[in-house]
Amino acid sequence: METALEDRIALEDRIAAEPGSFRILTGDRPTGPLHLGHYFGTLANRVRLQRAGVELIVLVADYQVLTDRDVADRLPEHVEGLVADYLAAGIDPSGATIFRHSAVPALNQLLLPFLSLVSVGELRRNPTVKDEIAAARRASVSGLMFTYPVHQAADILFCKANLVPVGRDQLPHQEITRTIARRFNERYGRVFPVPDALLSDAPSLLGTDGRKMSKSRGNAIALSAGPDETARLIRRAVTDGDRHIAYAPDTRPEVSSLVLLAALCQGRDPHEVAAEIGDGGAAALKEVATDSVNEFLRPIRARRAELAADRAYLRSVLADGNERANTVANRTLDEVRAAMAM
Repeated sequence: METALEDRIALEDRIAAEPGSFRILTGDRPTGPLHLGHYFGTLANRVRLQRAGVELIVLVADYQVLTDRDVADRLPEHVEGLVADYLAAGIDPSGATIFRHSAVPALNQLLLPFLSLVSVGELRRNPTVKDEIAAARRASVSGLMFTYPVHQAADILFCKANLVPVGRDQLPHQEITRTIARRFNERYGRVFPVPDALLSDAPSLLGTDGRKMSKSRGNAIALSAGPDETARLIRRAVTDGDRHIAYAPDTRPEVSSLVLLAALCQGRDPHEVAAEIGDGGAAALKEVATDSVNEFLRPIRARRAELAADRAYLRSVLADGNERANTVANRTLDEVRAAMAM
């Protein structure tokens, strides 16, 4: 753990010294609106890195919607909503490439040579794939789910990203990307960088039901949620029977998650927030959390409402990003073909 922290600090120092030497690939599946867990987990960090001068490439992973479902429901709506969430959160489209999987054929064509560089056993042993298969709760899974880490490697390497922000649970995916880059370079000559993982120290927010916050579980507060909906969701959040409010994530996870949410929105230490609430109980905690979230989201909601009303603009952002991504992907695929003598 200490080594990982030291590595992250060293990497952050390099980013601060030479931000222009880094290119980041990150993204999301368009399966519904982004929520506060996304914001504090990844979005805020993307905005920070872009403002620091790092090149940001953001993938709307529409093909990967199909990893764990039969059809991609309401896809155009979700794609445009995702772009609106990105921009409302602070991503600057003039300096970022925001594109969708299905619009960049050359990226997806990299999946074929990359699959030849990993074994079935390596994919089967990937713990993240195991977890995703278990979460899907199906008797069988699609080949797309099974090869998801290789598709993700194509996402990262098509643009020669050298930095990928990840949570600790995503490290096995990232390691397959690094393995594929090394093996391709060893077999065919150097084409790809071996990307570094920028480990996130993002706080872990629970959903209102005490489980992991998730779009599909209906336990998340969307960035686009209105004040009344936010209040309703927080009112029904799970707490415990102890009237005294304390920040103790290990022993009181549900209460602590609400305290942390309020603290993040206020930009304060969660222990201070908990101490202020004291013996106010769950009702006072939920009131503080509701007021904090609504105040924090107020400008984001206003900006998102403007964006959502201008669908032509959202589509133009995607069209520009798709064009830039295609230029990069075609160039990379040409290099791959030349290296493989195809």
